[in-house]
Amino acid sequence: MEPRERSLLYGIINTKCPRCREGNMFPPGTLYTRRFADMHPNCNCCGQTFEPEPGYYYGAMYVSFGFSTGIFLVVLFLLSLFVEELTTAMVAVAVLVVVVGLLPVMFRLSRALWINIFIRYEGPCSLIPKK
Repeated sequence: MEPRERSLLYGIINTKCPRCREGNMFPPGTLYTRRFADMHPNCNCCGQTFEPEPGYYYGAMYVSFGFSTGIFLVVLFLLSLFVEELTTAMVAVAVLVVVVGLLPVMFRLSRALWINIFIRYEGPCSLIPKK
């Protein structure tokens, strides 16, 4: 019986290897620690390298900027629903708190999305050759 194929969205949200969608890109249990940016060099399942070239993740900063813009718009909308008179300081503090609070999540999601743009899914780890 063949292993179940995992979706692209599953791989990005769970920060799985883009090639096999089984191996983890980041060590477990490090999301809200000082080591949230630590990343495995290779997939422990299929051997895919997670940094194909130096500076590979500079483009992920644009993805992170898009996430931050979306968060800004959602916070602005929610504040406008619940607060009668918005001030610039109120919006700035609310956005800052939310963006800083979600920084580790946005960092990992932007990297996972960026690598999935360039490296295609090849199948379950047991069915593809190890790199």
